[in-house]
Amino acid sequence: MAKKTKKAAPKKRKTAAKRPIVKAAPKKKKPAAARPAAVKSAPAMRTFASPKFTVSTAIEITATFPDQMGLTAKVAAAMVAENVNILAGTGYSASAFRRKATFTLIVDNLEKAERALERIGADEIQDSLVLFVETENKVGALEKIARTIANAGINIYYFYSTTSSGRTATCVFKTADDQKAIRVLRAA
Repeated sequence: MAKKTKKAAPKKRKTAAKRPIVKAAPKKKKPAAARPAAVKSAPAMRTFASPKFTVSTAIEITATFPDQMGLTAKVAAAMVAENVNILAGTGYSASAFRRKATFTLIVDNLEKAERALERIGADEIQDSLVLFVETENKVGALEKIARTIANAGINIYYFYSTTSSGRTATCVFKTADDQKAIRVLRAA
């Protein structure tokens, strides 16, 4: 017989001072028959002010290792030992069956970082040109960048991003045509 356990009560989160909830007056909707056909079938969309962004290129290092406990700390320590600053990065192990871990890093000193990764046993190290986009940390920023790239007919292979402060966000993109993506983003 299974042992019953008592569920713990959810923890209360500390929050800043509560903001008053302000409800907008309901908008009057036109009857469906009065709306143009394109509007009737279009999905609901939100419109946001256009966030500003800058685009540059960076070299991204991708290194694979046999997966092991403490590998992230080992990679980070190797960067510290070479006095290398990690500007952006991801690290993951796809599954227990693969038994490989992949680290993707953008650093301030490529040569030192590659040397450090080799020294700690990277199976493979590859360099790749990527787009490094800094944007306002606002709703709609990623959508504007991704839509600009897509409208130019360029496929985005992958991206990752984070907020680097309360006001800005950093996004890294790898596309099918990085040079064309740079041109269209700079023109946007």
